[in-house]
Amino acid sequence: MLATSVRAKSQTPRHTALVRVTHWMTFVCFVALLITGGEIVISHPRFYWGETGNVNTRPLFTLPIPASRATVPTGYGYVMPDQNGWSRYLHFEAAWALVLTGLVYGIAGVWTGHFRKNLIPERGSRSWRAYRERIARYLRRAPPDAREARSYNVLQRTAYLAAIFILFPMMIWTGLALSPAFDSAVPAAVNWLGGRQSARSLHLFVSWALVLFLAVHVTMVAIS
Repeated sequence: MLATSVRAKSQTPRHTALVRVTHWMTFVCFVALLITGGEIVISHPRFYWGETGNVNTRPLFTLPIPASRATVPTGYGYVMPDQNGWSRYLHFEAAWALVLTGLVYGIAGVWTGHFRKNLIPERGSRSWRAYRERIARYLRRAPPDAREARSYNVLQRTAYLAAIFILFPMMIWTGLALSPAFDSAVPAAVNWLGGRQSARSLHLFVSWALVLFLAVHVTMVAIS
C-alpha cells in the first residue's frame, strides 16, 4: 500500500491541466504569429522611428532581405511572392486567440496562486548571489537537485515573469498601436511609444526577444 501511494504521488503532474493547455495554445498562437508576421515584414522590410515612415523616409534600419513589393527599395533585383493579404488576417486572428488565452491563464494564475507559489522568486533567493550561484551551476552543467525537480529555480522564475508580464504585454501594446482604430481611440497609448512607426520597430524587437526566450526555453528543456 505504501509503495503504491508513493508511486502515485511521484506521478502527479507538475503543472495543472489548465497551465498545460494554455501553454500549448500560446505556443501554437506564437508560431502562427511568427510565420504571418514574417510575411507582413517582407512586404516592407524597412523600419523607422516616429509617427510616419515610407520609401522616401530614411529608415532607422533595414532588414537585409528582398521585399514582396517592387516599390520598396531593398537593393535586390527581384521581389518575393506577396503573401500580405492572408497573413494579415491570420496574424490578427492568432493575436486575439493569444490574448484570450493569456487572459484565461492570468486570471487562473491569480485565482489559484500559481504566480505567487511557482513564479515569484522565493524570499531567500531574491539576491544577486542566488542568481550568480544558479548561473555557475548551469555553467558547470550540474544536475538539478531534488528541490528543483519539482520547482523552478530563481533564473527560470525571473525569465518566465519577464516573458509573461513584460514581453507579452509589450507585444500586445505595440501590436495594437499599429491599428489605426486603436490609434484614433487611444492616441496617448501610441504617443507613449513614440508614434506608430516606433511601435512597429519595438514590435519587431520584442518579437526577437520572445524568439530568444523560446529558443533558450526549448534548449534547457531538452538538456534537462
